[in-house]
Amino acid sequence: LLDTPTSAVLDYQGYATTTRFFSAGGVLQHFSFGVFSRLNIGASLNVDRLIGTDSATRLRAPNVQAKYRFFDGDGWIPSAAVGFDGQGRLYDTAAKRYNHRHRGFFLVATQELFVPGLQAHPSINISDFDSNSIYGAIPVSLTIRDRVVLMAEWDNISDFSHSRINSGLRVYVTPGFHIDLGIRGIGQ
Repeated sequence: LLDTPTSAVLDYQGYATTTRFFSAGGVLQHFSFGVFSRLNIGASLNVDRLIGTDSATRLRAPNVQAKYRFFDGDGWIPSAAVGFDGQGRLYDTAAKRYNHRHRGFFLVATQELFVPGLQAHPSINISDFDSNSIYGAIPVSLTIRDRVVLMAEWDNISDFSHSRINSGLRVYVTPGFHIDLGIRGIGQ
């Protein structure tokens, strides 16, 4: 969804690319590949000030992602996946770290709820083994006629003051191409 994972994986030999534009001309590029049935691997690259006239473009270290869907689910039990995401968000140059740390190791489930197209994607993750903090996320999505997806998520749930509410809209231009508009950190 916006910042949180789902249990969905690419088909074998499938690929996906995602480009995210953010403030001050930054670009975050993700590449994912279906290397085996149920297993995706990927990489991401963050470039600060790529768009615009600022000459201080800065390339951040690339990061890796992996996700394995170990259960497809059924009518009562959700599908489930485990994975790793090393990409943080909002790099702070002075502190030399991302303000929103990477997801790290995660476990996610996806289940359709009582209305067709309404899905919940709860997850837990640990990104820092030194602090042993476990975080959670509760995202929901509503797909309308396979053309529009409404998204909302409560992310980084562990310490209420640092949690985030995100919301977004996904519009499918074609079945394989969509545009997302999102608002992160609502109320912060």
